[in-house]
Amino acid sequence: MTVHERAGTPARPEDLVDVDALLAAYAATHPDPSVDVQRVAFGTSGHRGSAFTATFNDDHIAATSQAIVEYRAAQGTDGPLFLGRDSHALSEPAWRTAAEVFAANGVDVVVDSRDGLTPTPAISHAILVTNAGRDVRHLADGVVVTPSHNPPADGGFKYNPPDGGPAGTEATSWIADRANQLLESGLSEVRRARFDAAAAHRYDYLGTYVDQLDQVLDMAAVRDAGVTIGADPLGGASVDYWGVIAQRWGLDLTVVNPDVDPAFGFMTLDWDGKIRMDCSSPYAMASLRARMEADPAPFTIATGNDADADRHGIVTADGGLMNPNHYLAVAIGYLFAHRPGWPAAAGIGKTAVSSSMIDRVAGDLGRRLVEVPVGFKWFVPGLRSGEIGFGGEESAGASFLRRDGSPWSTDKDGLLLALLASEITAVTGSTPSEHYARLTERFGAPAYARTDVACSREDKAALSKLDADAVTATELAGDAITAKLTRAPGNDAAIGGLKVVTDAGWFAARPSGTEDVYKVYAESFRGPEHLTRVQDEARGVVAAALEGSGA
Repeated sequence: MTVHERAGTPARPEDLVDVDALLAAYAATHPDPSVDVQRVAFGTSGHRGSAFTATFNDDHIAATSQAIVEYRAAQGTDGPLFLGRDSHALSEPAWRTAAEVFAANGVDVVVDSRDGLTPTPAISHAILVTNAGRDVRHLADGVVVTPSHNPPADGGFKYNPPDGGPAGTEATSWIADRANQLLESGLSEVRRARFDAAAAHRYDYLGTYVDQLDQVLDMAAVRDAGVTIGADPLGGASVDYWGVIAQRWGLDLTVVNPDVDPAFGFMTLDWDGKIRMDCSSPYAMASLRARMEADPAPFTIATGNDADADRHGIVTADGGLMNPNHYLAVAIGYLFAHRPGWPAAAGIGKTAVSSSMIDRVAGDLGRRLVEVPVGFKWFVPGLRSGEIGFGGEESAGASFLRRDGSPWSTDKDGLLLALLASEITAVTGSTPSEHYARLTERFGAPAYARTDVACSREDKAALSKLDADAVTATELAGDAITAKLTRAPGNDAAIGGLKVVTDAGWFAARPSGTEDVYKVYAESFRGPEHLTRVQDEARGVVAAALEGSGA
């Protein structure tokens, strides 16, 4: 990965998106459904694109909203639909498009009572709270208009069914297929009416979420310990939440950047020179990191969230910005030692490309490890039932149960994980980074990295369907291979690639959904040099497996 020369420096005027032109393109540009990239396509977090490239326009959202109407009707979902949006420029017009289609189809649309921005976890929480007292009748679902941490020119649209979590592949495939049929027919079957937001039902997303935080976190401990907190919303949907959280729970909390700007002109550039609200990136988080490097540091704990607040970034004075894998391991170790109300059999959920430090922590706790493919949707059933106490993925997304063992949210919750860092510090007297240092003293210090390898589209397709038997290698970086996986051990679902494991490390290779590359995630418990060897040999293992499979 080549880091841009201005990565981590403040954005300049020439870096900013032309918001007026972007909004005009959203309304005026019509996608050509015969062009593959201009069709509706749901990834792990919904449909994403930009109005400038005819991949996220009014037509896309109208068609997708109509498809959701028909999908929820086919599923018997006839309760309220919670509709929220983040601060990206395209989110408000797309939110309005969706509302117009939903309203015209007789859907009970529920919007924010404050006409504010709505974090993804607040939508998930609202769905679960509403459905808790209902059987299969009149269940609620939701839509969040957000491209998450993506650049300011992007838009995103994701559906959360009545289980509160990200929609599964069966649902998203059906919705995308139907949306594309509607595009092909010129939207002739899309019903749409003028939407008056004042006529929609209203829900206090912020108040309901904030008032219940003590059901999932020890807010009194954070208050009484006097933990000082600096929260940076990065211009996203959590901006109004942090101030209310501080007031409601009496916390010593400062919102370090309350600005909301659809061009995100206050951001520092990410690794590739683009503006991206990635709270796990040291470049995007450069401003908050610089604050915490002062002597003395202004806060005990500093946190960041992406635009829809489903991701978290944790900064400590002693450790800087924590690697997401490191924080997940610490959070798991703390929670399972401090949640006596959780089910005794509750397991620990991790994705196949998350650190094996989590495996070691789970083994030390004597808890069942549930390893699933990439995508938070795989944790949803377990979080709802209590079979999983904590589900987390390497890209800084996680959620966990309420203190009594009931579900809190079944989508990623960056606010929750950010506040947990303060609870850990308040209860134990040590920051999360200090806890991770102790984990490395016990289990070793893993080196972890992700790289991209160029490949053909044919090889990408073959890798996604590879059989483990195609791997003939017996060693990786000098160690015996102990597992060759193309299906996740936690739920036997296809991982969409290959994972090879030894006692000292592992690699996983997965095709990119947008580029002609495959991603190699790798980890070594023997240090950076051994990690490089794992990465180098991974390419050969993958090439041989593809050749052996006939690709």
